[in-house]
Amino acid sequence: MLALSTGLVARTEECRGMTLAAIMLLAGAQALTSHTFELVTEKDYQTVTVAGTFNGWNKKANPLEKKAGRYTITLKLPLGKHHYKFVLNDSDWIVDPKAAKNEDDGNGNTNSVLMLLPADYQKPAKRGDGIITASAVKHLQTVPDLNYDRGRLTLRIQVRPNDVGKIELRTGGKSLPTRVLSADDFVETHEIGVPWDRKSDLKYHFALVDGSSANCLGPDGLTALQNKKDFVLVAKKYQPFVVPSWVEGTVFYQIFPDRFENGDKGNDPKDVEPWNAAPKYYNRFGGDAAGIRKRMSHLTDLGVNGIYINPIMEAPANHRYDPADFYKVDEEFSTNEEFGALTRDLKKAGIRTVLDQIFDHVGVTFPPFADLLKNQQNSKYRDWFFVKAWPVEVRQNPPYEAWWGYESMPKINLAQPDARKYLLDSVNFWHKQADLAGWRLDVANEPPQWFWREFRDRVKGIDPNIWIVGEVWDNASQWLKGDQWDASMNYPFRGVVLGHIAQGRTSASQFLSGLMNVYGWLAPQASRNQLNLLSSHDTPRFITECGGDRRLAKLGATVQLTWVGAPSIYYGEELGMEGGADPANRAGMRWDLATKDNDMLAHYRRLIALRRSSKALQSGDPVAIYADDAKKVAVYGRELGGELVVVATNRSEAVQTVTVTIPASAKTAGFSDAFSQKPLPLQGRSLTLTLPPLDAVIAAPTNRFQSSKQSTKRSHL
Repeated sequence: MLALSTGLVARTEECRGMTLAAIMLLAGAQALTSHTFELVTEKDYQTVTVAGTFNGWNKKANPLEKKAGRYTITLKLPLGKHHYKFVLNDSDWIVDPKAAKNEDDGNGNTNSVLMLLPADYQKPAKRGDGIITASAVKHLQTVPDLNYDRGRLTLRIQVRPNDVGKIELRTGGKSLPTRVLSADDFVETHEIGVPWDRKSDLKYHFALVDGSSANCLGPDGLTALQNKKDFVLVAKKYQPFVVPSWVEGTVFYQIFPDRFENGDKGNDPKDVEPWNAAPKYYNRFGGDAAGIRKRMSHLTDLGVNGIYINPIMEAPANHRYDPADFYKVDEEFSTNEEFGALTRDLKKAGIRTVLDQIFDHVGVTFPPFADLLKNQQNSKYRDWFFVKAWPVEVRQNPPYEAWWGYESMPKINLAQPDARKYLLDSVNFWHKQADLAGWRLDVANEPPQWFWREFRDRVKGIDPNIWIVGEVWDNASQWLKGDQWDASMNYPFRGVVLGHIAQGRTSASQFLSGLMNVYGWLAPQASRNQLNLLSSHDTPRFITECGGDRRLAKLGATVQLTWVGAPSIYYGEELGMEGGADPANRAGMRWDLATKDNDMLAHYRRLIALRRSSKALQSGDPVAIYADDAKKVAVYGRELGGELVVVATNRSEAVQTVTVTIPASAKTAGFSDAFSQKPLPLQGRSLTLTLPPLDAVIAAPTNRFQSSKQSTKRSHL
């Protein structure tokens, strides 16, 4: 997403409660229930609306009706947890004065909480009482509940937490115990993996045993076990969800083009400002393709092997999220030919390029919209847009649909064949002009899903290894089932790290369960493709969220570079650049900080070198190992083929020593500190770790990272 004015920043940052406030549907709760929102006030407002996770935070979707000092609306909502706010006069966002609970959204903002529970949740859950909460039991024969990855078929079933004593998968005459993958307040997810040759049909059901109660989950739902029926997976009809494998081995670097480096003064904007000027919503600093080329050695020395670059197409604003031409690079950045050459040279240097593009809206200088302004009802492009009233003019509360109601960004009608062709053909155009490895899709939750299916067909028809990553701020599972995107920007991951590492408001166990829950939303291959970020052009910088504490910022980076998914480093993050909400987070790159004395830069370099030397850190499955809330220590592992890397974080101000048990599936020939290579105490399967304050220890199999040790030494400035 983007921000255009102070008001927009306040509103978007307040209401992106999608990080920790995702709609967490109760596992079996597909039904809707009625809920009435009510605001009682003596004040008169022109409009009162309700916006929340249930309507994509659309402030115009659900207006309340006024009657006798009461504003009300009744909506049909899914069962589960929702976050919301009231919007007064289309501008002032407030929490519900009558809300039973308000929560921080993970980005420093507060939203009201609405809990809608099914009737059978009223009685507390208890293992062994013989009662299973039927509404919570769910298994669908779709991703991620049914998923084929790395030669194994993974099946998941969801139940109410602390409700079922034992769950088994029964197939081929065998009873296989499931393991708990993740759990939150509402859903406990169990998982089991089995070999499958994809040649024979697979018949299976789940057995749920709780006390004296034995039940079967099959195609008829939850029944008595003696009445069991099998699900059938038909081999010849099954199509696995395949994502580009190169992504999980990639460390990305996000570049905001106008602010990375000005390498060519000849293409500067007329109103270009000094590089160290205060960033504002509309000022320009002259960053360009020549600047990226000039600083290519910084990227290679850092160790990144992918860049995600914000929009570069011709557009009026400095962020270029209001495009005027989808086929022409902004001349203040480069020419089409120069950009193409840059991507090819980056690839030669081992760096792939992912381009940011908007398929939801355009700018008011977009020629078809300019024609609409000129010719009104007679414009041949009138159906390209959503006109609500004539005449069409650019003003506040515009007479056309616009992104978030902002008149500078009219929404484009993707159902109009010529408009859709214009956008989709631009994909083919740029893959001929440049060497692109992927597409980052702006505000990707807003276009209809049928468009993304067509978009995927177009992209994968060019090359199946082209990566598709969508911007959405909450649980993106509805787009990540194999027919639309490969990944999403992992803002929920950021929220978990922000809450524990930066803000210290969650416990070690909440941190660990939060990481596992976000991982468990998706199929494993999709989670390995996620774009894991701590900062972006739409958030305050992570070190600023840490109150400027470099120790916390480095601890957050350690988690980012060792967790499941592809890390994305926002330009200057590796230098310790600070910056609050937009536009302060978009300052000119502080090249004066790129020195041999910068401990943050050295930390990032050795973390990146470590990750790129370890298949377990790139592609390993996550393992929750240990959490001690009193000591503020959380320990997780990444395991691949028996190789385990252990990551232990200490959020306390004191030295902490803990002893953890190595999972039975991992090899235990010995562990050493991944950076110092000093052996760590191991007795049997018990590993003892001593953690410095506000720091972490990464334990790797002894002698596994000898090459990493050398590359780490070379990485120091």
